[in-house]
Amino acid sequence: MSVTFLGIFILFLFSAAYSFGVKRALAISRENSVPIRDFNSLPSYHGAYIALQATLPCIIILFLWFALEPVVISHILRINLQKIFPGIPNNELSLWLYKIKAAATGESSFFKIDESVRPLVSMYITLKHSSRWILSGVVIVVGLASAAFLFQRISPQLKARHRVEAIITGLLGACGVFAIFVTLSIVVSVLFESVRFFRNVPLWEFLTGTQWNPHIAMRPDQVATEGYFGAIPVFAGTFLISFIALLVAVPIGLFAAIFTSEYAPPKLRAIIKPVLEILAGIPTVVYGFFAALFVGPFVRAIAEQFQLEVASESALAAGLVMGIMIIPFVSSLSDDAMSAVPLSLREGAYALGATKSEMIKRVLIPAALPGIAGGMLLAVSRAIGETMIVVMAASLRAKLTLNPLDAVTTVTVQIVSLLTGDIEFDNPKTLSAFALGLALFVMTFLLNLFAFLIVKKYREQYE
Repeated sequence: MSVTFLGIFILFLFSAAYSFGVKRALAISRENSVPIRDFNSLPSYHGAYIALQATLPCIIILFLWFALEPVVISHILRINLQKIFPGIPNNELSLWLYKIKAAATGESSFFKIDESVRPLVSMYITLKHSSRWILSGVVIVVGLASAAFLFQRISPQLKARHRVEAIITGLLGACGVFAIFVTLSIVVSVLFESVRFFRNVPLWEFLTGTQWNPHIAMRPDQVATEGYFGAIPVFAGTFLISFIALLVAVPIGLFAAIFTSEYAPPKLRAIIKPVLEILAGIPTVVYGFFAALFVGPFVRAIAEQFQLEVASESALAAGLVMGIMIIPFVSSLSDDAMSAVPLSLREGAYALGATKSEMIKRVLIPAALPGIAGGMLLAVSRAIGETMIVVMAASLRAKLTLNPLDAVTTVTVQIVSLLTGDIEFDNPKTLSAFALGLALFVMTFLLNLFAFLIVKKYREQYE
């Protein structure tokens, strides 16, 4: 049975259990002549209690099953492959596993399956189908049995509301723990691979080197230049393009927010704000085409008028388009923060004789500073993490320069280029992507901490 069928079954079980639980509580009230007000909980809580208690075990079983199923099946296939190819290395074993799974799903047009391994393809398909049928049976039996058992427990004394609230509280706590677990997992995985990289490349060389050329020999028989892993040019390009983007986005976004919040009539504000927010929904590849086909040639034409040398792919073109892309992050969040400032603060400033501009500078912006800083911080993070625009409008070559007319690259672009294709994480070239990611994570964290301290220091407190 498919996952879609199980999802539909769980939704049906939830709605049916809720409906029958409510009806059961009402029926008990009529049969025993017990008013609903004498029940410990309302009928809706009885229905919610049965629905949650019946479906949660099914969902937990699904997650655990899908987490363990690939591991178990791969282990069985590995045992059989080792019988067919005694002493096979782990990398070749992983390749054969990929080929078997691809052949089972009909994606083996680019390679051939050895006849000695073809029975394992049928074994994989059989194991997969058997696993899904067993999973479906377990989920259906557990769901129906739980619903039937809980259905019999409905009574006026059942503290359904307390149990429902306890379940919801537990789910909210589980979501928080899961978010923390995912964050820690990402950090640990990046840190682990980065440590492997720094065993081959000194940390000081990575942080202070001025040359970035990770193209080294991947095999003993391959001829390649010696790799250089100085990350300063990569981060310099990242900050240069991000700085240009912020020079465009922050003034335009902040002034647009001030206009829509304080000066624009309601009808005009209802038009301007959605139009600005549309920019956030445009795919980045569209911005990349716009930068490569229009902004890049336009920048070159203007620079040539002033007899300036400009690269075919410049940081200025990428930064300008990236700035246009992140305008909604500044304008929308700043507008929301300014609109949330109490009207009494504005009226108090006017009562003291302040003009509108003075009120905005002395009262509105200080009161809305946390929201404005949050929008700018989100814009900075979005600019630093952008990839497609830089690929199409800037360059893949790392160059240490502060000239916006030169071609530069960014950290995210280098990570993508290093991890593209069929690769193994066993050499400094591929492992350097994790080192770049770790350094970017640390810098972003320090930027967030600095912004928090600035906001905390200059934020105006109002009662």
